[in-house]
Amino acid sequence: MLSSEVVSWSLKKQQVVTLSSIEVEFIAAASCAYQVVSLRRILEELHFHQEGSTLIYCDNSSSIKLSKKLMLHGRSKHIDVRFHFLYDLTKEGVVELIHCQCQNQIADTLTKPLKLGAFVKLHGLLGVCSGFYIN
Repeated sequence: MLSSEVVSWSLKKQQVVTLSSIEVEFIAAASCAYQVVSLRRILEELHFHQEGSTLIYCDNSSSIKLSKKLMLHGRSKHIDVRFHFLYDLTKEGVVELIHCQCQNQIADTLTKPLKLGAFVKLHGLLGVCSGFYIN
């Protein structure tokens, strides 16, 4: 989101098989970081330099910890090296992973079947016009 508007979103089937939920979330955050880097470069070309880091909301606290400190132990050593650039971006301050509770994860509107109340709430946070919802 840029200010309060959605400028980019992506839904992509992951091309790797993961062994843990930490790895799933870490890879998803790394994919988001790819998008962040490219959008920041586009904005810089348009003379809109961003001060500070871009916030990425993640509902897995272990993935957030892993992005801040690469812990090479049994639960994370299997994660492919190509995804470790997220650690570098976090260390450089380009991105910052922030914990977000599951019920406030706006992206779930695009990726999960939700009950109507949760769908309407998250859809509103996404900035999409509400229109009419059928019960």
